[in-house]
Amino acid sequence: MAELTAREPLLPQESSKPASFFPSLARLGLKSLMWIIFLFWIAAIFFFPTSLVKSLFSKWTNLTDPSVFGITGSIFLVFSGPVLAICLLAFVYIIAFPSDRFEKRSGKLPRFRLWTFPILVDGPFGVVSAAEFIGILLFSVYVLWTITVYLMENQRMISNLSFPSKMKVSLFLEITGLRFGSIGLFCLAFLFLPIARGSILLRLVDIPFEHATRYHVWLGHLTMAIFTLHGLFYVAGWAIQGRLVEKLLDWKNVGVANLPGVISLLAGLLMWVTSLHPVRKNYFELFFYTHQLYVIFVVFLALHVGDFIFSIAAAGIFLFVLDRFLRFCQSRTTVDILSAVCRPCGTVELILSKPPNLRYNALSFIFLQVRELSWLQWHPFSVSSSPMDGRYHLSVLIKVLGEWTDKLRNTITSATEQQVTFDESRINKITASVEGPYGHEVPYHLMYENLILVAGGIGISPFFAIISDICRRINEGKPCLPKNVLVIWAVKKSKELSLLSVLNEQAISSSCSDTLHLDILAYVTQESEPPLEEGIIQENLKTSSLFSIKGKSMSCLVGTGHNIWSGIYFVISTLGFVLLYGLVEKYYIGPFGVDAWWLRGLLFTLCMVASVVVFGGIVVFFWNHWEKSSNAKWTEEDEKKNVVQDQENTSENVNFIRFLSTKYGCRPDFHDLLSSFAKQKENIDVGVIICGPPGLQSSVAKECRTQNIRGRWNQPVFHFHSHSFDL
Repeated sequence: MAELTAREPLLPQESSKPASFFPSLARLGLKSLMWIIFLFWIAAIFFFPTSLVKSLFSKWTNLTDPSVFGITGSIFLVFSGPVLAICLLAFVYIIAFPSDRFEKRSGKLPRFRLWTFPILVDGPFGVVSAAEFIGILLFSVYVLWTITVYLMENQRMISNLSFPSKMKVSLFLEITGLRFGSIGLFCLAFLFLPIARGSILLRLVDIPFEHATRYHVWLGHLTMAIFTLHGLFYVAGWAIQGRLVEKLLDWKNVGVANLPGVISLLAGLLMWVTSLHPVRKNYFELFFYTHQLYVIFVVFLALHVGDFIFSIAAAGIFLFVLDRFLRFCQSRTTVDILSAVCRPCGTVELILSKPPNLRYNALSFIFLQVRELSWLQWHPFSVSSSPMDGRYHLSVLIKVLGEWTDKLRNTITSATEQQVTFDESRINKITASVEGPYGHEVPYHLMYENLILVAGGIGISPFFAIISDICRRINEGKPCLPKNVLVIWAVKKSKELSLLSVLNEQAISSSCSDTLHLDILAYVTQESEPPLEEGIIQENLKTSSLFSIKGKSMSCLVGTGHNIWSGIYFVISTLGFVLLYGLVEKYYIGPFGVDAWWLRGLLFTLCMVASVVVFGGIVVFFWNHWEKSSNAKWTEEDEKKNVVQDQENTSENVNFIRFLSTKYGCRPDFHDLLSSFAKQKENIDVGVIICGPPGLQSSVAKECRTQNIRGRWNQPVFHFHSHSFDL
């Protein structure tokens, strides 16, 4: 939520009319209301251990308990209701004030922004911005403060009892375990929010899923550490009593059921251990498949604590279920690969069919599945084409690095050798499914007059989309601030430079050259001198390719899909959840006197899932129908006309090779490069976008931090942005 103010759009509106008073007031009002609800939610969590909040909460539950939802509804309204209310307001905000209506910030001096100023550049957290660092500190303060309050309260409670010392120790351990469990539940309330890929909350604060996964990792470590302590304290207390096995296998109806908690904790520990960096890096499939145990973890947690305690963390889990079902529906659609090209530099280019109304920007990425290779594996790839490159396609560049990508290249090569062309047999060779596109709500690459793009190897892929997007916007007279773009590209071998031919193939008119100053500095690190065939990068190098005239397009359900339909899907599913649980309470739990906590927790979870599948499924059905009818107006003749028009304009295209300067046997010296850039430009904002391995990110972030803290009054401000994806 802190990003609502920090990341205001910077581009001018396409309309020159000044903003009226009432829309500005409505925008401010919506922001303020979301802030108030958010702060109420945070305050309820932070101050929950205090006597005052506990007293107020007790009065609230007594007041609302006679309702059909009982104490479950009371807790849900306080701890989960605010999150869902913010989601509803976020849909209203994004629909009423789309992100493509930009506001100009001309005449203002450069300024630091918390989200783009790197504070920590090394260590377990990777590159951490000032805003992220503040978030880490606040979360740490909350956990430490809550633990301290609870331990002091436990000590006072135990000291007043006249039990034997052994019983006091056992009771102290069990109560401490209970306190850690409640802290873990509040951490769980945040855990699922970052991994809802198309979440309206992430779009509201403009944090793309690729960045939010870091927060999920951090929260996952914290949550599992607290839940592990929760279990260990109970185990120690039961062991002192000599009732360890009996307690572990206990599954009582009234109260907390221990055995489901043990099962949930074991599932969580398996996910935790396999998510540690060494395991995730070397055995990714083990990490990926083990992480599907989240279903066991969540369901048995609900059985463990019952419905009213589980409702504390229900909002985040519900939003994740909403997103997961929508992703499942989208992934059932097969997408035809219009073109598949294998290049000698070890890269595969795929051009995928998309509907003309699909919304994305040049900083988006997709998840891709090729069913001939695996029905379970999904891999993320940056989009390498601008949304202005064509109505009916988008492209991705894939570096052949592992087993999956090697199989993909072999499949394309094999299909080409068999001369598979435009018939059904080609479709049987390569069948793709796509999730997304995901990414930033606001195309921040268009917000700076000066851009520095730093790429490592295949990390140049999203920068092709950025350069193409800037050039096409300039040519068409659309809002676009960038005037100076410096590309710093580090590769191992000079043959990788042939990827520049991909940018040339996008047929961009050379008229943008008069406005845009572009420099591409390439560093070949593992070659000391140019190869004899240095001119090879100017050729259109292709070893094999498939091609199809048209195909099935990807779905628009998730990612940057239709905002109104997304809002309807959320509202109907949420109302369906409330309706289903209300019916269960009124016609089953109440009349039949169901008091088993574990059963109530199971029913609560089933209502959550059923509301998404049934009520949300109805919305998805009509959404798909609307999408197909909306795309029907774009005829095949229109597509052919656009293709012909593009081909007619290829005579005066930009040759990006002429902007390239190559150095061999060295790595980029970011201190010299950024210092030189700073001397040329004064009192400006400079956007630095990095796409590459962690070491490269750290080097660039460190230099951005160094340049920003030098303290010269007329120095530029370097804003660090990472575009690297790492699950």
